[in-house]
Amino acid sequence: MPHLALYTFGVLKSPLTDPARLMREFHESGEAVYREIGQHPGYIAQAEPADNSRGTLFDWNWGEWGEFTVPAWYEKGRTVETIALIATLSLWTDLRSAFDSIYTGLHRAALNRRYDWFERTGHPGYVFWWVTDDTIPTWQDGVTRLEHLHDHGYAPYAFTFHHSFDPAGTPTRLKGIRDQAPDLRG
Repeated sequence: MPHLALYTFGVLKSPLTDPARLMREFHESGEAVYREIGQHPGYIAQAEPADNSRGTLFDWNWGEWGEFTVPAWYEKGRTVETIALIATLSLWTDLRSAFDSIYTGLHRAALNRRYDWFERTGHPGYVFWWVTDDTIPTWQDGVTRLEHLHDHGYAPYAFTFHHSFDPAGTPTRLKGIRDQAPDLRG
């Protein structure tokens, strides 16, 4: 049975190491958000470093998830002091499970504050695509699909909640999505 891959990418207004109140609030909420998402029905796995890596996301060993990379339009830092991005890569059983996890609970509360923390880049903030059940998506897969979504629009190759496709490539709609979810363009 196919799995749903999800790549998210956001450019922060300040570096991750910024000691200002807003970044502290972002960090404080993040751990609980990820813990809640990890317990949600339909969640399979997310990219995590393969060992006790040091340095930045770019330096960590991500194992099967591949080398960390970012979209070509990211122009901020890559050092511990200057990196200003958040990216996630995860696997889900289906679109409804991912939707319910993202638009409820602690993550929904965090989404309501996204413009406090993230820049509006004019680029999509996330992308979905289907993979076979034995495939682990890589960071490069996520970046390639996000850039494709930005450059070419929605397709079975790269899509969002609002313009989604089933594993066979047929357009599909989640019931109630227009009422509950904003189209998350950065």
